Amino acid sequence: MEAARLLGRRIALARRERRWTVAELAERVGCSAATMGKVERGDPSVALGTVFEAAALVGIALFTDDTAALAREAELLEARLAVLPQRVRRRHVDDDF
Repeated sequence: MEAARLLGRRIALARRERRWTVAELAERVGCSAATMGKVERGDPSVALGTVFEAAALVGIALFTDDTAALAREAELLEARLAVLPQRVRRRHVDDDF
C-alpha cells in the first residue's frame, strides 16, 4: 500500500511540475479525472496499466533506462524461475500449537 501511495505522489509531483491539470493528464492517459485522482492517491483499485501509463507520461522511470542492466535482471529472474516448480499447490499447514 505504501509503495502505491509513493508512486501516486511521485506522479502528482511530476504532473504539477509540468503544470498539467489532473484532467489534462487523465485525457492523455485515456481515463477519467476521478480515476487519475485515485492514481495520485495510490488507490490500489486502479488498473496497473493506467498507473504505468501515467508514470510514463510524466517521465517517471519505473525501471532503469540501462537496457544491459534490464537484460541481466531478466536473465537472473528467468534462471531463478527455472529452478522453481511450474505449479504451486496449497498445502494445509497445521500451525495451531
